[in-house]
Amino acid sequence: MKRIVSIVLLAVLLLAPELSEAQCAMCRAVLESGDNNAVAKGINNGIIYLMAVPYILVAGLFYFIYRKMRS
Repeated sequence: MKRIVSIVLLAVLLLAPELSEAQCAMCRAVLESGDNNAVAKGINNGIIYLMAVPYILVAGLFYFIYRKMRS
């Protein structure tokens, strides 16, 4: 059961950047005024990557602490 939950959680985390669209108000206003959709998609991907890195680091830290407390 734990393995299934882990696989589902991993799948959700890997697919979350594809499902979310995040932009600050100024970036959105500038990108909506232009006709270049490739630039808008690039900005969205950059924001998602910048947002994901701290969460990955914190998750790794908690995993390390969990392993140390368990042993």
